Amino acid sequence: MKKLVMMLLMFGLLMFVAACGSNDEDENKLVIYSPNSEDIINTIIPMFEKETGIKVELVSAGTGELIKRIESEADNPYADVLFGGSKAQARGYADYFEEYTSKNNDDMLPEHQNVDGFLTPFVADGSVLLVNTDLIGDIKVEGYADLLNPELKGKIASADPASSSSAFAQLTNMLLAMGGDYTSEEGWNYVSELVKNLDGKVASGSGAVHKGVADGEYVVGLTYEDPSASYVRDGAPVEIVYPKEGTVFLDAGVEIIKDAKNMDNAKKFVDFITSEQAQSAFGTELTNRPLHKDAKLGDHMTPLEDIYVIQEDEAYIKDNRDSIVEQYMEVFTDAQE
Repeated sequence: MKKLVMMLLMFGLLMFVAACGSNDEDENKLVIYSPNSEDIINTIIPMFEKETGIKVELVSAGTGELIKRIESEADNPYADVLFGGSKAQARGYADYFEEYTSKNNDDMLPEHQNVDGFLTPFVADGSVLLVNTDLIGDIKVEGYADLLNPELKGKIASADPASSSSAFAQLTNMLLAMGGDYTSEEGWNYVSELVKNLDGKVASGSGAVHKGVADGEYVVGLTYEDPSASYVRDGAPVEIVYPKEGTVFLDAGVEIIKDAKNMDNAKKFVDFITSEQAQSAFGTELTNRPLHKDAKLGDHMTPLEDIYVIQEDEAYIKDNRDSIVEQYMEVFTDAQE
C-alpha cells in the first residue's frame, strides 16, 4: 500500500513539474505573422527577444495570405500578432483584431497614432522620386511637374497602379499634389501628360522601379522612400527627391489578433515596437520612417520637418480604389493611340 501511495505521489509530482514547464514555455512565447522584409525581421525581433526574454515564433508570408490565415483560424488563433502590412488592408478586417492602445501612443506623431483602437502605426513609407545622379546631368527634378520635361521621355520608371502598391500610392499622391483632390481635371490632365512621357514603358513591379534607377536603366523612378533610402545608405549613385508639390506618407501597422493565446506578450510587443529604442532602430539601422517623436534618424534619412507632407483621404481611397485604377487604365490606353 505504501508503495502504491509513493508511486501516486511521484506521478503527481511529475505531472505538476511538467505543467509548470509548459506554463513557463507559454509565458515566454509569441507567435508573429509578418510580411516584413528580412532586414526588419533580423533587426527588430532579436531586439525584442533580448529586451523581454520572450521567444518569437515567426511565420513570414504576404499580407493578403496572412490575413486569410487569421480569418480561417478565428475560432482557434495560432498567431498572436500581425506585424506589418498597410493600414488600409488591416482596417478592412477589424473584427479579427483585439482592441489595444500602446502605452507609447501619446509619444507618436499626432497624425500617426492609434485612432482605430486595434491598429497601431509603427512606420510610414512616402512616395518619392529616385534620381540616378550619374545620368541626370543638368535636368532639374524637384517635383512631379519636372517629370514632364521632354528630355526625360522614356527614361522614367513607373509600375502599374493596378498591380503595384507603390505605383498606386504614387498615382493618388500626384492626383492630390497636382490637382488638390482625386477627381479634379487638373490632376488627371497631369497624369495623362506624365503617361505620355513614360513612352509606353511600364516596369514589371515595384522592385524593378528602384532597381532600374540604381542600375542606370532609368534616369528617375516613381517609388517608395524605404528602398530608396537603402540605396542612399549603401552608396549607390542615387538621390531621393521629395516632390515639392507634396509627399504622402502611408502607415504600416501592428495588430494583436483577437483572442490571442499569448495576449500579454502581444501587448508587450506592441509597446516595444512603439518604444523610442525600436523606433530609433528603424530610423538608423534600417531605412523605415519611424513615427515616435523622439526617434533618431541616420544620415540616409531626411528629417520629416524638411519635407512638405500632405495628407491622404484614406476613407475616400478605400472606397474608390477600383474606380481610380479604371480611370488610370483609360488614360494609359488613350496615351498609346
